[in-house]
Amino acid sequence: MRDRRFVAVHRGGPLTRVRHFQLMQWARDCAEHVLPLCGNTIDDRLTKALKVAKEWKKGKASVGDARQAAVGAIAAARASSNPVRAVVARGVGHAVATAHMADHSLGAAYYALKAVKLSAKSVERERKWQNRHLPKGIRQLVLSARTERHI
Repeated sequence: MRDRRFVAVHRGGPLTRVRHFQLMQWARDCAEHVLPLCGNTIDDRLTKALKVAKEWKKGKASVGDARQAAVGAIAAARASSNPVRAVVARGVGHAVATAHMADHSLGAAYYALKAVKLSAKSVERERKWQNRHLPKGIRQLVLSARTERHI
């Protein structure tokens, strides 16, 4: 069942547009932070998805554009034989899908943590980085949702 706190005001929920934008920015930051784990070659679908996420936040891309970009990122994940690249791509997909459903932002953070773990790096350090980059307006929402979902 969806966490109602992540439902946008225009859909009858409590999530304001400003907070939705903050969730998108944070999700994008989480995905971009682990992008270097992919090495020098980054699938164009991921770059495009991150650009669409940025444009959506500015009001220059539609939710439909974001959904299409998310599908592209997930296709990149499925096509990858490298587990780290695959989970980074899934994180990017969730980041851009935040435009459609704000709780996808938690998926971006989750997959960033998973990519770090697969890379034998510090998951705790990544989680602390993610928490430090949470804007004040969504901090309590995200931290409580992460606790409830064990992320």
